[in-house]
Amino acid sequence: METRITKKTETMMKAYCFLVKILSLIVLPVIFFIRVIQKKDVASWKIKLSNFSLPENFNEGRKTIMIHGVSVGEIVSLEKLFKRVKLIFPDCNLVITTGTKTGQEIAKKKAGNLADFITYFPLDIPSSVKSFLDKINPDVILITETEIWPVFAYEAAKENIPLYIINGRMSDESYKSYEALKPFFKNVLSLYSGIFTQSEIDKMRLINCGADEKKVEVMKNLKFDVDKFEVNLDLNKGSSKVLIAGSTHRGEDEIVLETFKKLKEKNIDIKLLLAPRHITRCGGVEELIKKFNFSYNLYSKNPSFENVDILLLNVMGELAKLYAISDIAFIGGSFNNTGGHNPLEAIIFNKPVISGPSIKNFRDIYAILSTNSSAKVVKNKEEFFEYLYKLLTDDEFYKKASKDTKTIFDNQQGALEFVIEKLKACL
Repeated sequence: METRITKKTETMMKAYCFLVKILSLIVLPVIFFIRVIQKKDVASWKIKLSNFSLPENFNEGRKTIMIHGVSVGEIVSLEKLFKRVKLIFPDCNLVITTGTKTGQEIAKKKAGNLADFITYFPLDIPSSVKSFLDKINPDVILITETEIWPVFAYEAAKENIPLYIINGRMSDESYKSYEALKPFFKNVLSLYSGIFTQSEIDKMRLINCGADEKKVEVMKNLKFDVDKFEVNLDLNKGSSKVLIAGSTHRGEDEIVLETFKKLKEKNIDIKLLLAPRHITRCGGVEELIKKFNFSYNLYSKNPSFENVDILLLNVMGELAKLYAISDIAFIGGSFNNTGGHNPLEAIIFNKPVISGPSIKNFRDIYAILSTNSSAKVVKNKEEFFEYLYKLLTDDEFYKKASKDTKTIFDNQQGALEFVIEKLKACL
């Protein structure tokens, strides 16, 4: 859809850009000085000010697709899109930007062999944005989730560069802020060529914040566009139910083992597959298992549940497929401040998921999963036990939870092809 800057929007954005210029002249030198004194990453700030050069092999004669993901979670969700873009548009440059150092590292790891250039998103001040767009010269820009940068949107619109939000979402906190500033953000959102959201709720929230409803569409969630794969494993679990505790961190193993013990005391026929996030911790976890007097096998030596309570996963690269043999999955990194790990690894096998309260890394996914029984975010270890007990003892409840995971997963498919079709229309 064509983006036209109205006189009212232009007046407001010119005033905003002037204010940003003044503030940047005061604030940026102070921030830069502090970072130098504290010996923090100064190089990235220079790049964010658009002090960079394009790679020598960058073909400026080709069309350029720019995709932005602010940090690790967004870049991981974009991995499949990067591959698809290079497959469908092999004659276009692919430029990937991030906002954080860890995002840069993951982007280079996931797409270093796909992207023609990986760099930082510019600071949202006129001089940096203008210089960035002049150097990159993108033909279309995709911004993941809801990264709304007013100056960037204005400068892109002035250059007639199609600018889209993909995988758009709006949290409860963000919604309150944007809605309160609706007179301003209505003008900013008018600068986008299209806004494609994860859900109807996100769509309505963005419209309520001033987005043109003709420009807003539901595309579903890119993170759900993962491929199911066949797993043929037999770990000799017999008729026992299997609880898998995946990607656990320090302090969570104790909670899992204590809960497992309480379930065993209730005479529930259950096995535990315990998978620490970092295998360097396996020695300590092994000692914990011994303290709880459970029998166990190390996966590397004997990948079998036969005659043991617990299988300790002490090798890398096996966890994803092991969700297939579980009945219920606990996703670690959620009973501490880590922010959780990806629940979709279990959901693709139709396994109900339980998480602790720390889910900031995958809040958008849990928001979708929590609309039915496919996932449960528990507040504490007591609630963890109670919900597990219900899943293990109420057959109808468990069947519904398993069915809900399939429904959610199937309903969220299609986001990747949606984006590709929009790119085809642009290019």
